[in-house]
Amino acid sequence: MGDLFIGLMSGTSLDGVDGVVADFSSGVRVLRHASAPFPDELRAVLMALNASGPDELHRGWLAGNGLMRVYAEVVRDLLQGTGLAPDAIAAIGAHGQTVRHRPQQFDGTGYTIQLAQPALLAELTGIRVVADFRSRDVAAGGQGAPLAPFFHQALFARPGQTVGVLNIGGISNLTVLRADGTMQGFDCGPGNALMDAWTEEHTGQPYDDGGRWAAGGRVLPDLLASMLAEPYFAQTPPKSTGRDLFNAPWFRAHLQRFAGAAPADVQATLTELTARAAADDVRRHAAGLGKLIVCGGGALNAHLMHRLQALLPVARVVSSEAEGLPPLQVEATAFAWLARKCVRGEKLELQSTTGARGARVLGGIYPA
Repeated sequence: MGDLFIGLMSGTSLDGVDGVVADFSSGVRVLRHASAPFPDELRAVLMALNASGPDELHRGWLAGNGLMRVYAEVVRDLLQGTGLAPDAIAAIGAHGQTVRHRPQQFDGTGYTIQLAQPALLAELTGIRVVADFRSRDVAAGGQGAPLAPFFHQALFARPGQTVGVLNIGGISNLTVLRADGTMQGFDCGPGNALMDAWTEEHTGQPYDDGGRWAAGGRVLPDLLASMLAEPYFAQTPPKSTGRDLFNAPWFRAHLQRFAGAAPADVQATLTELTARAAADDVRRHAAGLGKLIVCGGGALNAHLMHRLQALLPVARVVSSEAEGLPPLQVEATAFAWLARKCVRGEKLELQSTTGARGARVLGGIYPA
């Protein structure tokens, strides 16, 4: 079997699925990218499962089935667009949909839940599936996230240079690739999740296109300061987070003191929160940074990119597109790469990123 892998990613933004066919025979080459939105009903169920509710096991299992059908739709698009047969693909790396992320909590080990039915996906596609990437890391005492930094290191590291990679999905995470060859990666805090929710509530649009709405507002300093006082921001890595913390109730608790604030001003403040949290972490942990490569949906937000550059004047802030891989393809390609690592039985050195006790092979394999 060759070196073609499919990667599928549905992130905390809950906007749908991105998929790629990646060729790893000589470096990293994406042959095709495809995406599919979530049906409204599935998106609503997935969003609801981020909080406790009735009959969660039943709803979660059926949502996992529905998610795999969307994944299979993306796989069909990828195969049709490339003319490849299923048996040309070594494996699919399927991340699943994170609905809870509580590592190291409750009993010292905690858990992370990515809804997925990889056996169903293997049935629907006729292709071997690699899934459940995060649980072995949690079992080994790690945060289970972020995992993309290992791919970032393989793709973006430059000898003798300190480079940062900032992925802005629903949650933002930072990878620091240091000039001495060492790496660190961790979640900074909210990415698009709070901005998208506020935009949808007040404009009916799923996101603030280009950040134009936020750019027309003004930052509310007291609201920003209140949110930045969240203890998570001051924690020392390794650390990870998700909608378990940065969710609507968290935001509303801060916003209640600012009743009557103009919605555009609140959006400007939420955008500044994402930019400030990331920029503060760059200053704390990436001394000598010359370039910050931004990927994920946040890289398409021109106002957010402008604010990052303004907050980090000594670094060059660029989209991953300028480095050869478009922003919406990076994470899906990362999970194709992680699937390849799993199939080959290659361990990842997790300590500096997730805090796990040592190197582990991540993922479980479901044969075709």
